Amino acid sequence: MSESFVGRSPGPRVVPKPDGTLVAVSLGSNLGDREAWIASGVQALRRDLEDVRLSALYVTAPVLVEDQPLFLNACCTGRTRLTPHQLLSQLQDAEQAAGRDRTGPRFGPRTLDLDLLLYGDEVIEDSDLVVPHPRLRERGFVLIPLAEIAAEWIVPASRQEEAESVGSLAERVGSDGIRILGALDE
Repeated sequence: MSESFVGRSPGPRVVPKPDGTLVAVSLGSNLGDREAWIASGVQALRRDLEDVRLSALYVTAPVLVEDQPLFLNACCTGRTRLTPHQLLSQLQDAEQAAGRDRTGPRFGPRTLDLDLLLYGDEVIEDSDLVVPHPRLRERGFVLIPLAEIAAEWIVPASRQEEAESVGSLAERVGSDGIRILGALDE
């Protein structure tokens, strides 16, 4: 990766860089045609991101709510000219378009789950959005695919955590219950 990312705390308003801000987004699905839902998520992301890089698909065991189907997971990176909150809104719109039902259990089954993991080197903590994603550092099903395409990206320090590379975090968390499936047929 040509850019160096070092954690810092932003001011109250985060704006994208003129040439776009590099972001990382996770994609997941465990209902219906999981691969088609992931593909629809990638298509939605391509409307708001440039220079998109997509990991392989991974089959992963559910976390927290275990009595549900296996997930397909992937990650992508790209540049956006949207603010973090604008991008979050676009992600939620794409989930809704895919029939995402938010009335069930919090970590239950879903057609499409899109999470904003990283927004450049920003640390954002407000009532609507926390970046880096608050559970990024503990989720192998996110870190393994993200390390495939952005292992050197430094996850910024937060109040509780030190800055550390995606690859280092992925090694520490490990890949138990995670199996690579292969490239997404777009």
